Amino acid sequence: MPLRIAVVSPLYESVPPRLYGGTERVVSYLAEELVRAGQEVTLFASGDSVTSARLVPAGHRSLRLDPGCRDPLACHFMLMEEVLKRDREFDIIHSNVDYLSLAFARRSRTPFITTLHGRLDIPEIAAILMEYREFPLISISNSQRRPIPGANWLQTIYHGLPAHLYDFNGEPEEYLVFIGRISPEKKIDSLIHIAMKAEIPLKIAAKVDRVDVEYFQAVVRPLLESASLVEFLGEVSDEEKNILLGRAVACLHPVDWPEPFGLSLIEAMACGTPVLARRRGAIPEVVDHGVTGFIFEKDEEAVLQIKNSLSSFERQACRRRFEERFSSGRMAADYLAAYKTALSGASMKGRRNK
Repeated sequence: MPLRIAVVSPLYESVPPRLYGGTERVVSYLAEELVRAGQEVTLFASGDSVTSARLVPAGHRSLRLDPGCRDPLACHFMLMEEVLKRDREFDIIHSNVDYLSLAFARRSRTPFITTLHGRLDIPEIAAILMEYREFPLISISNSQRRPIPGANWLQTIYHGLPAHLYDFNGEPEEYLVFIGRISPEKKIDSLIHIAMKAEIPLKIAAKVDRVDVEYFQAVVRPLLESASLVEFLGEVSDEEKNILLGRAVACLHPVDWPEPFGLSLIEAMACGTPVLARRRGAIPEVVDHGVTGFIFEKDEEAVLQIKNSLSSFERQACRRRFEERFSSGRMAADYLAAYKTALSGASMKGRRNK
């Protein structure tokens, strides 16, 4: 018997996103794989989403592209209310809107499971997760859960991508690439410093959120204007990203924050493109040093890796390791196992309470 699964997505981007977007992109890959596996999937997402699942739209378009949205939290509040109205239609509800869903879970007549996609080293979040400890949680890396070891962790499930989504490229061009967003913790200054020291072109494909516009104008733009080897592309589509990542000699990721996962890293690996990433958060879990890339601590170490190691890197081995560890099929199988574990726990709890 197939499971009746409600998958709840954030509303900031469509599913899948048109341009930049992490969580909604992963939700799309998961929903498609669950449908392909024969499950009955209902997706709660923005109205401009495209999916093989049954879509329950919340609003006409994603919030980031909607100039009329003044309060995103209110939109997500009403999204969760719509889920609760229909909860008896499902065997399990899988929320991806982080801790917001937990307050609603206590009113649900259907078992809830929640994937946390962001950083958790924030005291207020710890208080929430401990308050709602009866609900099982999925982490996207083991590192992500370390600040709150006492939460009700059910499983760590790494993100996955469809194997056909990105093309392997065994003959890269001579440039580095960064995919992501412009913000202080992404260390754009390190990006530019490393590229200039290594004397190699750098292409930056990144979005600038409203909260980071001032940082971009004051800090990043002057760096861009003074660095002749650096090209700022802004946001790119999936098609453009496939070409950009595949042709790069390496994907540079010098972040300085507790990285929960790093979706762009496995996108690069899918192309056979090695990752150069700073040792932060989940980086050592995602990057196999010497196989799918190189892990560094200081910028100077990254410069040396670029000069001494990239020319002999085995891109085919990088692609194979991606297929072994980070396919969307593996991700969906892991989630199905987690759903069944959660349902088994809910059934036992129900029997104990009778």
